[in-house]
Amino acid sequence: MDDLTPRQVDILRAIIQEYTESSDPVGSEILEKKFKLGVSPATVRNEMVELAKKGYLKKTHFSSGRIPSAKGFRFYIKHLMKKKDLSTSDEVTYKNSIWDERNESHRLLQQSTKVLAQKTGLLSLSATNQGDVYYSGVGNLLNKPEFFDHVLSRNLFVLLDEVGYWERVLDKFYKFDGDILYLLGEEDFKDPLFESCGCIFGEFEGKNIKGIIGVVGPKRMYYDEISPQIKYISQLIGEIINQQDL
Repeated sequence: MDDLTPRQVDILRAIIQEYTESSDPVGSEILEKKFKLGVSPATVRNEMVELAKKGYLKKTHFSSGRIPSAKGFRFYIKHLMKKKDLSTSDEVTYKNSIWDERNESHRLLQQSTKVLAQKTGLLSLSATNQGDVYYSGVGNLLNKPEFFDHVLSRNLFVLLDEVGYWERVLDKFYKFDGDILYLLGEEDFKDPLFESCGCIFGEFEGKNIKGIIGVVGPKRMYYDEISPQIKYISQLIGEIINQQDL
């Protein structure tokens, strides 16, 4: 896969799993203890150096461990992630939670955003090409270690109110071949301050409205669990607003 050996793929997968769970930079010792990689810690260290040279890992200033880069997460999402199926009960919960608001797009998006924040434990956001932005779950982010940084949190909260920014995110779907859009770190946010942030968005479209809905959080999200939820609720909103147009 790409330019990685099978051993490097196994090590990258283990690092992403560990970092997602702990939020701490990952060293060779913890990998050797927790994951059956079948090689010595010295070999793991050497492979981690190679992964860093190839851009899949980054070294932090405060630790000897490594963290996955945006490139590392993209590789995981594209090649390694096994999306978990959304259970029938979760589908019913989502549908029942927003169904009463189906006749008014404004209330539908408000409620959908609120429910998504509750279900994912992240900040949920929706935006439309009519200039509306809705978000919910600000408190969820403040429980994540990345957002203990008050400078990052303040700037993200300012960004939430910049309608033009989310309209540009919506425009990305015109150039994107897929049903889920991932924004990861500095590369996608166009700002080094947001290197530790990530977003997952799905798109919905009716006759008179087009928009996105998704989550904003740390880059180390559980993409396999959250992506199916984003896909389902964005498709559900699309179906509902198309019924409104009939």
